[in-house]
Amino acid sequence: MSLGVLFGGPSPEHDISILTGLQALRELSRRTETLGVYWSKTGSFHLVSGDVEAEAFLAGVPAGSTELSLRLGSEGGFFQPGGRLSKERRLEVEVLVLATHGGPGEDGSIQGALDLAGVPYAGPSAAGAALGMDKWVFAQLLHSASLPSLPRALLSQNTTSLPFEGPYILKPRFGGSSIGIDVVADLDTARARLATNAHLSRGCVVEPYRADLFDLQIAVRTYPEVELSAIERPIRRSDGAEILNYTDKYVGGEGMVSAPRELPATLDETRADLIRSSARTLVEVALVRGIARIDFLANDEELYVNEINTIPGSLSKHLFIDPARSFSHLLDDLIAEARSRPTHQYSAAGADGLVLRSAGSISAKLA
Repeated sequence: MSLGVLFGGPSPEHDISILTGLQALRELSRRTETLGVYWSKTGSFHLVSGDVEAEAFLAGVPAGSTELSLRLGSEGGFFQPGGRLSKERRLEVEVLVLATHGGPGEDGSIQGALDLAGVPYAGPSAAGAALGMDKWVFAQLLHSASLPSLPRALLSQNTTSLPFEGPYILKPRFGGSSIGIDVVADLDTARARLATNAHLSRGCVVEPYRADLFDLQIAVRTYPEVELSAIERPIRRSDGAEILNYTDKYVGGEGMVSAPRELPATLDETRADLIRSSARTLVEVALVRGIARIDFLANDEELYVNEINTIPGSLSKHLFIDPARSFSHLLDDLIAEARSRPTHQYSAAGADGLVLRSAGSISAKLA
């Protein structure tokens, strides 16, 4: 059986997902047979060459790719179509490494489909992915776990007041950490953005915008045991930038690997310990599986958990420096976790027919 890497997807983070996926595909292909499964912007799946380069995706599906279908059920999986003289063929994938940033690749949708298809995968479970993607639910989780966080509220056209003063930062309720973010001065402008910012169409959360806060990040991996990375302080490329944006993080060739940073961040040990303890708490309460990155906001006196990225860019390989972990080491442990700790397996236990035998006529129930 082969290993596989799934990347792309109908998401605003499609392009950076390709970069992460190709890095993982190239690294694994050096040592074992590995299949690249590209998920297009329109939702179709394609088997691609292991040595394909990023530019091949500029026009869409790379030339020479084979379209695949994903089938659910006990004999499910990815299938190649048959030809005039051959039958369709099931791809024998032992473990699929997920490099699917944002959208249905990181909100639990693809995870649920793979669970139903019986395809083992590395990375967050369907439940863990959904918790991490929903910024409103994640905020409630932080509150319940007594973790420090900024106040957060839902915003709609019917919102007439907010429990904190402006200026405000608007974030897609179901979205990544930088795309679709908007900073506004007042509530009227915030409501107007709901009609003009397409990324807010599925929901919007709003927080007080704090120009005095800077970003801190730590990665965590959960196999063979919970291990934390070094703490990073990302650097904004533009002086006076309101947030750490998409360009700061990803434009530079290798995703987060090439972004400017202070690593390890210069912090007093008390603050570093609080970041580490918060990350360990989130592993439990947020159902973290695989490699995740936890983002914080801080100034010289305050520290807040901001959000979790359950499939981080480049799988946060640049953060594991103490102890040093190579990319191949991180990937091997992701795959080992998928083998030894599979995600949800569905069962019909308890559906013994007793209710059906005593149900009587459906028509009588409708009368």
